Amino acid sequence: MTDNTEYLLEVQGLKKYFKAGRKKILKAVDDVSFCIRKGETLGVVGESGCGKTTCGRTCLGIYEKTGGQVSYRGRDVHGMDREERRIFTKQAQIIFQDPYASLDPKMKVLNIVAEGIRAHKMAADEADIKRRVESLLTTVGLDPAYGSRYVHEFSGGQRQRIGIARALAVEPEFIVCDEPISALDVSIQAQIVNLLERLQRERGLTYMFIAHDLSMVKHISDRVMVMYLGKIMEITTADQLYAAPRHPYTQALLSAIPIPDPRVEADKVRIRMEGEIPSPIDPPEGCRFQNRCPHAAEECKNREPVLQKVGEEHFAACHMCR
Repeated sequence: MTDNTEYLLEVQGLKKYFKAGRKKILKAVDDVSFCIRKGETLGVVGESGCGKTTCGRTCLGIYEKTGGQVSYRGRDVHGMDREERRIFTKQAQIIFQDPYASLDPKMKVLNIVAEGIRAHKMAADEADIKRRVESLLTTVGLDPAYGSRYVHEFSGGQRQRIGIARALAVEPEFIVCDEPISALDVSIQAQIVNLLERLQRERGLTYMFIAHDLSMVKHISDRVMVMYLGKIMEITTADQLYAAPRHPYTQALLSAIPIPDPRVEADKVRIRMEGEIPSPIDPPEGCRFQNRCPHAAEECKNREPVLQKVGEEHFAACHMCR
């Protein structure tokens, strides 16, 4: 990790709501604030529907914000003019979750990877484009001759490597990795994570790594942000989160991670979350986790907890974490 004071991305009070019918509003991301330091990986975890992907895409300006502010190197992402936006799309890229749906089946791999190179006029001619694409394919562990093929000819892991090469093509410094391993076989997931870590070391990349596999997030992340129903529940260093989680939701998630040793796994106490996840269209008053929390008190029903410092570089939104 680089200089702790150098923030690449700063998010303040970010909200992203969607219309759900005539009068209903789905609060996908509801007043979240966090920063990402240059050169680090911020892991973002939580159950499906918690707002992880929406948060990442709104940070990139793919979705318009409903409220709050996203700043990249001090510039308002949602207030950029055309030229600032062009520069930003070169600096910040995304790797999508589904390598089957995110690559155009009618295009050859060379043209898929070269899209950004052409758009930003980064090559002298077509021969230069071909050289750049071949180099990128080699970098992500693929045969450079694959540029002449179509994506249906590749496995899921190979397609995700093509997606990574596409993101790298414009030489970005920040990449949102939107669940890049969830659609892959377990045997391939570690290979992709190892590739992302190597690329980060070699190119000085900064990642926002969105996932629901907490064991993999621990492996790749410097800090971890836990989300639930559009809110941040806890954020701290990866070591601190896994060693001493403070929020009951985080504790429950971590207790569900299987342990390879069957004897240790048999003796492990798993924290079971009762009840159903409330709808983001009609979230509960007070703490959003209250109906599933084993420690919920009257205060939790009446007053929404704020993200507060509970340790060195450790923040949690819980009335019981004082």
